[in-house]
Amino acid sequence: MENPLLSPSLLPSFSSILPEHIEPALKQLVTQNRVQLAELLQQKNFTWDNLMVPLEEMSDRVMKMWSPVSHMRAVVETEPLRNAYKNSLPMLIEYHTELMQNENLYKAIQSIKDTEYEKLNLAQRKIIENELRDFKLAGVNLQPTEKAHFGELQKQLSQLTTRFSENILDATDAWSLHVTEKEALKGLPDEALKMAEQTAQEKGKTGWVFSLEFPVYSTVMKYLDNRELRWLMYEAYTTRASDQGPNANRFDNTKLMDDILKIRHEMANVLGFNNFAEYSLATKMAKTPDLVMGFLTDLVDRSKKFGEAEIQELAEFAQKTDGISQLEAWDLSFYTERLRESKFALSQEELRPYFPIDKVLSGMFAIVNKLYGIKITEKTADTWHPQVQFFEIHDEKNNLRGYFYIDLYARAHKREGAWMDECRIRRKLPNGKIQLPVAYLTCNFNRPVGNKPALLTHEEVLTLFHEFGHTLHHLLTQVDYPEVSGLNGVPWDAVEFPSQFFEFWCWDKDSLQLISEHYETHEPMPGALYNKLQAAKNFQPGMHMLRQLEFAIFDFRVHLEYDPTKGARVQAILDDVRQQVAVFKTPTFNRFQHSFSHVFAGGYAAGYYSYKWAEVLSSDAFSKFEERGVLDPATGREFMHDILEQGGTREPMELFVEFRGREPTIDALLKHSGLL
Repeated sequence: MENPLLSPSLLPSFSSILPEHIEPALKQLVTQNRVQLAELLQQKNFTWDNLMVPLEEMSDRVMKMWSPVSHMRAVVETEPLRNAYKNSLPMLIEYHTELMQNENLYKAIQSIKDTEYEKLNLAQRKIIENELRDFKLAGVNLQPTEKAHFGELQKQLSQLTTRFSENILDATDAWSLHVTEKEALKGLPDEALKMAEQTAQEKGKTGWVFSLEFPVYSTVMKYLDNRELRWLMYEAYTTRASDQGPNANRFDNTKLMDDILKIRHEMANVLGFNNFAEYSLATKMAKTPDLVMGFLTDLVDRSKKFGEAEIQELAEFAQKTDGISQLEAWDLSFYTERLRESKFALSQEELRPYFPIDKVLSGMFAIVNKLYGIKITEKTADTWHPQVQFFEIHDEKNNLRGYFYIDLYARAHKREGAWMDECRIRRKLPNGKIQLPVAYLTCNFNRPVGNKPALLTHEEVLTLFHEFGHTLHHLLTQVDYPEVSGLNGVPWDAVEFPSQFFEFWCWDKDSLQLISEHYETHEPMPGALYNKLQAAKNFQPGMHMLRQLEFAIFDFRVHLEYDPTKGARVQAILDDVRQQVAVFKTPTFNRFQHSFSHVFAGGYAAGYYSYKWAEVLSSDAFSKFEERGVLDPATGREFMHDILEQGGTREPMELFVEFRGREPTIDALLKHSGLL
């Protein structure tokens, strides 16, 4: 029987993929590619067609095989799948390291630049330049012993970040709160109670069970009157995978963080960089650590006075409302929500009935139809879970542009958070046909309860739009070379531009009419409710901005300031950053960093600042729509052509200027954030 991971079909056969398929498939592809590479390098003269095209084909084969494996590990993990993934990962890392440290291959690509560069198109030139840069960043110029050492460091780093992520998943699944007295749950919305009751029944228990899945945790922290239970949830959530809390030391990521930072620093040193922050910036828009730190510090200075006033207001409100003399961390979300209700007569739960998931999806698709002329249709496909939906996209000329899967709901053995990832990348095949792009869009919303549809908060709608912005960036590309197609080749600090940009439509009145209606009456959102939503849009802007800046500065500093003689100093640096940035004292037991997977298990190492960096671009780009009309088709087509279709073929600033007519200013970000 054919290994389903080696099938030439466009879409993976998820239901046929078993853990025992993974290692044999990867081994076969790696062996095959090594043989083919050796044959390619026997050629006397190298051209785009006889070297770069076959290399692209080799890379695509591995990507098609590994993508569904990596994705299933994140969304339907089992112990056999976890083990097969971990056992295969070193082979994959070793293959990529070997490829990128191959001096003969490097020289062959350099020869194409020397002899063929003028004949190449823009995308091809960009690929050649990126490849030569990435060879150097992978250690191609190192001595043999240093090459071997660098490769070993890469392998170790991959294993450590994988374990970091696994510990978070295990720690999240290992704890729950079981409540048998309904009186203790006063304040929780009916939907949350029904979900907790359903969870309890699934576990064979009476009463209510609350997990640490973020939608559950967030709702408890915002609405549960019982301060002691809020503390229990807060402690369990903020100490996951750490040396503190109810599962102290059981899934502890402390040493993993130290080892990850040590290895990253050593990798940077081997390549001649002073630290990993400098190494990270070699492929980003921001070129120096001083530029990044200056940008972040400037935003702190602009936000701090707002945050200080906001926390003072919150403390006074808690004192006046409930006689709380000392505001604690587990009180912040609760009193923030109550203060919002007091000031604006608005609760996220009041909005939830107006955002049934089917209406949000159909409305979101209607918005992109108006902006970009694309039509989205649901289709059937083999998926990894019964809740997953599958869609195809056609443009206004009825050309098929791509496909995407949506996996919306939280469940056990699924990684927390929301993200978009690549399943297939657009590329032109040797026969002249186009391999269409395919995306995974993953969220962790509360699943439907009983006969009701899933109902989203407005914050969750923002999350969905954000990830769909990434999805469109991947799917609408018109670049036929995978190395610079979609998000590929785009500097990391510009990747968040299209995703944050698309969030703005969640606030526009005409757009909200498309994505909202009461799930029972089908009535549109009342004008009075919309006005409340708008009035509350920039509630506590300083605290919100400072929270993100705390994450960004902490991430950048632990990579910038790593000192082998002192160790990682993760907690010490975080404490120092909080002293500079935070307006509220974090409990000493809080171990947020132990579950900071963006940085310690994802692609944001020394790059979390990208969210704010890209928000300058997205805010200023949206201001053009404010000038012309938020749903203006002509401006939408311009954005699609100038940004979404271009992939990584050109520098982001060049593309931005082409769309906006000038370079961005920070004023739009401050205005949209309520800080100007």
